[in-house]
Amino acid sequence: MSAVWDWWLQPLSGAASHAVNPEVYWHARLMVLAWGVLLPLGVLLARYFKVLPSQNWPSRLDNKLWWHAHRSLQWLGLLLATLGLFVVWPHAPAASPLARAHGWLGWGLMGLGWLQLLSGLVRGSKGGPGEPSMAGDHYAMTPHRVWFERLHKSLGWLLIFSAMGVILAGLVLADAPRWMPALLLAWWAGLVVLALRWQSQGRCMDTYQAIWGPDLSHPGNQLRPIGWGVHRPLTTYHHGQR
Repeated sequence: MSAVWDWWLQPLSGAASHAVNPEVYWHARLMVLAWGVLLPLGVLLARYFKVLPSQNWPSRLDNKLWWHAHRSLQWLGLLLATLGLFVVWPHAPAASPLARAHGWLGWGLMGLGWLQLLSGLVRGSKGGPGEPSMAGDHYAMTPHRVWFERLHKSLGWLLIFSAMGVILAGLVLADAPRWMPALLLAWWAGLVVLALRWQSQGRCMDTYQAIWGPDLSHPGNQLRPIGWGVHRPLTTYHHGQR
């Protein structure tokens, strides 16, 4: 048993000891927490919890818990990742090919991550039947809103899956103990299993219906749902529209 435990504690390279600078250590901690834990959780909450299991939908509409959780996790994740970037910036390791690739990809992820976060500020107005202006971008599903949703969802998934590769490259660069990438891969596998289960349960509810319900009098219910695997249970839409 001791030999097995010792094997898990060994660095990935098999070296006898593992020592990294504190700056690299904290950089790794913050990036794994941000990109490996918080941001994926925020994405899954937004995708699968627009309607809660205990919510009597469509009698009860517009549950905002998913929105507050998603926004909080994404802001917290990007702030921690930014802190992790500046912790290691003056102490970057020697520029091996893998280190250069990790660095450039990391900068790209951070730039696109902040672009993704700030894009929420230009998502357009909400509107709706109970609002002074019913013709909000979201309620009317204007071209502005349609393109925002397409880009926001696509970029979000691209960033999450790209971050996994960048994190694993960073663990290799730091010659992390074997248990670290193993635990991280197990965590991601658990998220995938949960996502597949929730997807099969029809939990990926269309945002529009989650807010305003399935009545075909709402203009957005006449359009094709945006995103892959989005569930719209009680309406049909006219093919060919936007």
